Amino acid sequence: MSEADLTAVGAVRPADGEVPAALPAHLELLARRERGLWQLALFVLAALAIALAVVSRGWLKDLPYNLNALPIGLVVLVGLFAAYTWIKSKEISELRGLVRGIEQRTIAAGADGKQVEQLFSLISRSQQGYRDLIDTFDDHLFSISLGGEILAANRSFSALLDAPFPSLVGKRLEDFVNLPQGDGLAAATKALPLLLERRHWNGVLSVQLKNESKPRYFDCIFHAIVRDGAVCGVSALARDVTAERESEARFTELFETLQEGVYLATPDGLLSDANPALVHLLGYKSKQEMIGLPLSDLYADHAECAADQVALLQEGLIRGRQLALRAKRGDEVTGLHSISAIRDTDGKIIRFHGTVVDMTEHKEMERRLRREREFARRLMDSLPDLVFVLDRELRYTFASPSLKQVLGYEPEELICSRLGDSADPEDCPALLAMCRELIAGRGAQGTIEYRSRHKNGEWRLMRTTVRPVVDTEGRIEGVIASARDITEQRHVEQQLVQSERLAAMGQMIAGVAHELNNPLTAVLGVTELVRDGIEEPTMKRQLDLAHRQARRAAHIVQSLLTFSRPPSPRKMPLQLNDALQRTLQLHEYSLRTNNIELDFEPRPELPPVLGDVNQLMQVFLNLITNAEQAILEVRDRGRLTVRLEPAGEFVRVMFQDDGVGISREILSKIFDPFFTTKRPGRGTGLGLSISMAIVREHGGSIAAESLPGGGSLFTIALPVSRPSQFVFQQDSPSATAAPAPASPLEGRTMLVIDNDDSIRELIDDGLSARGMIVHAVASVEGALERVRAHAYDVVLCDLHLGDSYGAPAPPELRRELLDLAHTSAGQTPLVLYMSGDLVDDSAVEGLEHKRGHVIQKPFRVSDLVAMLVSEFESLGSKHTAESRIN
Repeated sequence: MSEADLTAVGAVRPADGEVPAALPAHLELLARRERGLWQLALFVLAALAIALAVVSRGWLKDLPYNLNALPIGLVVLVGLFAAYTWIKSKEISELRGLVRGIEQRTIAAGADGKQVEQLFSLISRSQQGYRDLIDTFDDHLFSISLGGEILAANRSFSALLDAPFPSLVGKRLEDFVNLPQGDGLAAATKALPLLLERRHWNGVLSVQLKNESKPRYFDCIFHAIVRDGAVCGVSALARDVTAERESEARFTELFETLQEGVYLATPDGLLSDANPALVHLLGYKSKQEMIGLPLSDLYADHAECAADQVALLQEGLIRGRQLALRAKRGDEVTGLHSISAIRDTDGKIIRFHGTVVDMTEHKEMERRLRREREFARRLMDSLPDLVFVLDRELRYTFASPSLKQVLGYEPEELICSRLGDSADPEDCPALLAMCRELIAGRGAQGTIEYRSRHKNGEWRLMRTTVRPVVDTEGRIEGVIASARDITEQRHVEQQLVQSERLAAMGQMIAGVAHELNNPLTAVLGVTELVRDGIEEPTMKRQLDLAHRQARRAAHIVQSLLTFSRPPSPRKMPLQLNDALQRTLQLHEYSLRTNNIELDFEPRPELPPVLGDVNQLMQVFLNLITNAEQAILEVRDRGRLTVRLEPAGEFVRVMFQDDGVGISREILSKIFDPFFTTKRPGRGTGLGLSISMAIVREHGGSIAAESLPGGGSLFTIALPVSRPSQFVFQQDSPSATAAPAPASPLEGRTMLVIDNDDSIRELIDDGLSARGMIVHAVASVEGALERVRAHAYDVVLCDLHLGDSYGAPAPPELRRELLDLAHTSAGQTPLVLYMSGDLVDDSAVEGLEHKRGHVIQKPFRVSDLVAMLVSEFESLGSKHTAESRIN
């Protein structure tokens, strides 16, 4: 009963000794309040049971805690409430008895004031007990009129609104709360008609308390208060579920935004939910397409699905298993699959939770990594040099497969062994010291030669270049070395030294033989004269023996001369630029490893010289080696400059270094045999003398000079090759012989057709210098204009003629061109074809003009000149023979 009810009853309390006149009416009011009390109590009991069943039905089983005692607690609570209700019902029964007694005494003899006082005391105690009961609930209990006025509330509701109970009663609910636009207002608008119709409603409302900035969510149960068949108010039970809603929202957000695929499935193995990541991974448009699908449909192999089901029943969890899933389109997707069975308190499976991590990129990365590793392995396999890595303790951590070929060991046999275990004891200290210096950071690179024992026991000479290895933070964690077996190379070098010694010996023998020839000549002459002038047999026989032995000695000397004189070189036209490039390529590795920068400017346009390419390369190699050794004597790095330049009828080759240089005192002796400034064992002193002999044999010269700023310069001059040296070789019997006839090319005309400007210019310059008249065009159209206006002895055209736009010319244009071409005598000109493809004379078969040859590009002008001279000479001989016949 409320205080208003008590006030209403108290208003009719009689004075002492008086009988209230309106007591029956007020007793009827008290009876109605009693019925309201019972209705409210039953409502609270029913509301608690329904709310607990509805709210806890789903999430109680998902909680990780054991809540088996919760239903028992509910039973105890309901029992206590029933006991409390029974006690209050006894009080009400007593109250009824008192009321009936009052009614009877009022009618018979008037009211007993003492009984009325007892009645009001009992009513007050009943009201306080009811208030204490509803205040024990943590949920919010309240009742309002249809006009929105608060009629009653428990302590929890008062604390929520931050207002004491007396100040709440009679005030409107909207003074404390608002229904925010959206979920709250929509739910309330929908709930009100249902409440009035069905007399109850339950659901979640979003409520904005005016003393708070954020809305709250309440799980509410509303019941209509009915009096005399009409709804006069609403009683409500509300539980704050804001934290649960926020947790659910965070879970939903996490579920929807995870990059890994997540799904839920029923105990029957049917999909009940899936996040967008899984939907996208498997190629579905929405999760609605996936819901209801059997889990087995997601497996590419149904046998794997059956195996997973058995494992789940036995272990309850499968973690991180690589699996092939079937997408919607039927293709397979590789994923890392994990699945767990969720059970209730009785151990029964209530659902399955699963995750799928897309392994497509991972598999692609693994494939690329395998490919890169395979590339690195093949690269190491193809390297002729041995590559190995050592840690800071100089233990092998890696060795390339070429170790087997170089030293006979398998790479695994070398791992964890120390550097120097198989090195020569004399070479090992220097090798270890160099590596330790690099690890200590006192150098960027080191090169050393040392002897290492082969697995078969042989000693191999290794040239090794070592560099430090740094980690991601720049700390030196070891060294990497590249080793090359130079045993055979050193043997070749020794053979070269031996050949130099033999050459020096040959020079000495030649000098001795020359000195022996004079006395031998005298001996032979005297013995022959004396032998022919005497008749005594014994003396004659002895002189004849002496003569024969002298002749034998002469043959021996002749043999020694033949041995000591170098054979005549096989001279032919060659480009010094090509020979020099080949020599530099042979010595490039040594220059690079010794930190010597090479400055070389190719000059392919220089005229050819006549010489033996092997002998000239020997000269170049000797000068390059001398320059390298001179640089290393004074510095760790240096520069070698090589230049080619024309000099009238000669071509010069210059080698300039920034090494130790040549002192003025020894400059005149450096070409002498056996003269050297190198340490013992580093040279024989024959290199420059042999080089000078070769250069002079080629009709050239070699000179050396010391540069003011340090270093030295060697200059070689070789004569330019002239066509008469190899095209026409005429022996002149005397100085008064008739002059050589004019060149067959003098005054001849040629048409050159090629779309390459450099080809046209080269042929024009080269043949014009020999007396020919050359016209050069770039297309067939230009050639047609030329042949209509001029006569040509030779037509030189590209095998694949093109038009003015660079496209292949039609056969009709080529045929017209060759039909129009003619010489000044009206004859068909000589036709030559050029081609960048690999072709020969057979390539002209099937062409419009078959009389001619094919010149393979690239070619020298001298080759073209030789071909033209040969053709014109053959034509001249033919015409001479025909005229003689006629």
